[in-house]
Amino acid sequence: MPRHILLFILLIAPLASFAQHTVSGTVTDNASGETLIGATILDTRSGKGTTTNANGRFTLTLKGDSAMLRITFVGYEPIYDTIVLTTNQSRNYRLKSSIQLQEVTITAQRINSRESAQMSALEMPVEQLKAVPVLFGEADILKAIQLLPGVQSGNEGTGGMYVRGGGPDENLFLLDGVPLYNVNHLGGFFSAFNADAVKNVTLYKGSFPARFGGRLSSVLDVTTNNGNDKEIHGNASIGLISTKIAVEGPIIPEKTTFSLSARRTYADLLLRPLVARMALDVDGKTKLNAGYHFYDINAKAVHTFSDKSRLYATFYAGNDDANIRVRTESSLQEDQYLSYINIWGNLVGGLRWNYVLRPRLFMNLSSSYTQYTNTMDVGIETIATLNDGSEQVSTIDGDYLSSIRDLTGRIDFAFTPNTNHDIQFGTYLTHHWIRPSVASASIDYYDQIQMNEAWQMDTNIQDALVLANDWVVFAEDDWNINDLLKVNYGLHFSGFQVENSFYPSLQPRLSARLLLGENLSFKAGYAYMSQYMHLLSTTSVSMPTDLWVPSTDRIQPMNAHQLAASICYDIPLVAELSLEGYYKRMSNLIEYKDGMTAFGTSQGWEDLVCMGDGWTYGVEFLAQRNFGEFTGWIAYTWSRTTHLFDREGQVLNNGNPFPAKYDRRHDFSIVLNYKFSERFDVSATWVFCTGNTATLAMQRYPRASDDPDDYNSGRHSLSHVSSRNNYRMPNYHRADISANFHRTFKTRLTLANGQPRKIRRTINVSVYNLYNHANPYLTYTSSQHTSLGYSRALVQLSIFPILPSASYTIYF
Repeated sequence: MPRHILLFILLIAPLASFAQHTVSGTVTDNASGETLIGATILDTRSGKGTTTNANGRFTLTLKGDSAMLRITFVGYEPIYDTIVLTTNQSRNYRLKSSIQLQEVTITAQRINSRESAQMSALEMPVEQLKAVPVLFGEADILKAIQLLPGVQSGNEGTGGMYVRGGGPDENLFLLDGVPLYNVNHLGGFFSAFNADAVKNVTLYKGSFPARFGGRLSSVLDVTTNNGNDKEIHGNASIGLISTKIAVEGPIIPEKTTFSLSARRTYADLLLRPLVARMALDVDGKTKLNAGYHFYDINAKAVHTFSDKSRLYATFYAGNDDANIRVRTESSLQEDQYLSYINIWGNLVGGLRWNYVLRPRLFMNLSSSYTQYTNTMDVGIETIATLNDGSEQVSTIDGDYLSSIRDLTGRIDFAFTPNTNHDIQFGTYLTHHWIRPSVASASIDYYDQIQMNEAWQMDTNIQDALVLANDWVVFAEDDWNINDLLKVNYGLHFSGFQVENSFYPSLQPRLSARLLLGENLSFKAGYAYMSQYMHLLSTTSVSMPTDLWVPSTDRIQPMNAHQLAASICYDIPLVAELSLEGYYKRMSNLIEYKDGMTAFGTSQGWEDLVCMGDGWTYGVEFLAQRNFGEFTGWIAYTWSRTTHLFDREGQVLNNGNPFPAKYDRRHDFSIVLNYKFSERFDVSATWVFCTGNTATLAMQRYPRASDDPDDYNSGRHSLSHVSSRNNYRMPNYHRADISANFHRTFKTRLTLANGQPRKIRRTINVSVYNLYNHANPYLTYTSSQHTSLGYSRALVQLSIFPILPSASYTIYF
């Protein structure tokens, strides 16, 4: 199969002309040395141009004897450089900011320009992400992305991403190129991405470039800060429930840099005395100690050996810790201690070496490790005082473990033979260690009533450790056919070896851009994707009991074909409008059988699930304005997602189609930002969406019995569920608002250039759910007493009323 890839490379890599010369280098921020992703390098004489990649590098091959280069980036002063093309040239450019940081107000930029054939992609500036008002005032990347067309959220306030009908496990989250399996804190109310550590965010929803694979629905590519190469800079922030700090600077000026950020919630420290007091007030005998917190740490170091060689080291660690400890004194001369501890989180590390082999050939060599672990411990200890004054201890302990670990080695290349071709190819191998679940229980019990009767039990239930290998070879070319037509096409071959099975998959990718006029363009694309890792979940909220499991001999990989087309119109000095439609067909989806869950059962997870198919289609509209004092976007999505499980022995819903639990007909959002002055700006959002689906027993029947002596006959009823996801919750809508107050102070310290160091402070005040709308978090049936007797009714649970919050941040 790799021979197809080699043939592909030969076909798309014609030899360069001897009359051509290459200009290559990096584009960075003059003040910090941070690489600029997406900066434009244009030869004003020939009209040929390119943009910098994720490493800030560019390669531009030109004909003729000279060139006039213009280097530009949003918010920076352009640079002009005249070059004599007698040999290949190496050029590094440092752009100066044209405006202060607090004045940067740009919105999401669709990768849909004249220079790109990529469609279904959005690039998000981090400053825009931070400006979006969210729950508790905590800047959150995933919450902002949920406001984009084609992206849906989970329940109220949660961070789950449902992209174009896909589930939360169908999104590939990359942190500096390393996958993350769990991107949520507190069940999804916060994401694992600390905005202070992030430099750039790109979301792909379809027509995926061939270098990406392993998920069906989306790729979220997050790049973190490299660090300032001249001076120490940073910020510290304290908010309603968390505190953050970020520091970056040079280890060796203009040679070695570091970036370090950390975040921790402290609600457990504030609420612990209150919780203990409330428990003691109940009966005077109960002592309760409960808490929850999460933390995450991002670290990165970059060393520049030369203009051709750089080494990157990335580290991330994040954990959630929920715990409850209860002590109860009973009247039977015994004390009982109950404890519950649940810890889950990620550990990520990566090394990457960039090297310029030749002016037109660039290499990335990397290795990475990622781990997700969930542990749970439940214990009950009873200390009984016997008649003779001695103590007898009884214990009940239960432990649970689920984990997945990946080790990856990768090499990829970027080759630019001429201005019409930009080729990327490479290969990587990932070794997986998957432990779906391990549960153990031990009992050492003494019966105080029966005296001297004791019994013991010790048991262990576990899924076997699964070892798997995932091998990928890919190649793609960005081909500029002429001034009107540009195509990105490629192949992604993957082979997944697990147990006694090997699953090969050859995945073609294609997207094209056609210019219909000066401000009008049309794009279309196709992608075939395969996914070998699955997430078993019983709810739409991210829970610690969700299990990551691999394809096996019995469970085949998920596959998806996606077609998409879009039209984009740029209204000069007003806004950019785009309309995009898509259709996606999915196979080998897995869901739990009715009433099944992997938690607390002795059955293997493969016996608890069934496989089926699905399809989704929709239309997305986006109007965005990314310049001036007034910026923002309006997004609307109409979509439908349907599942069908009718295979023999794997039937759900009687073999009839049913709406997916994340199926929504309408999603509408408005994001507005306005900068009144350098010292004051505001942001506001309003969202509306169709309610989620749920499976509810809407009918009940009396239970009859043939036994005339059955006292319970007719006294109890049976529930009847007409179909899967048969109920749609009420519509959801909410408004949020946020205001920032900025002020800059001069200090007695001086910078390297002799200027006084400035400290800037920002006070953020935000309100979540401004008009206090009771949005549904959960709907269930309940028996209620009325004047006519007992009746059953639907009850809606809402958890977030109007929530004001504030934070104070210092930048130094």
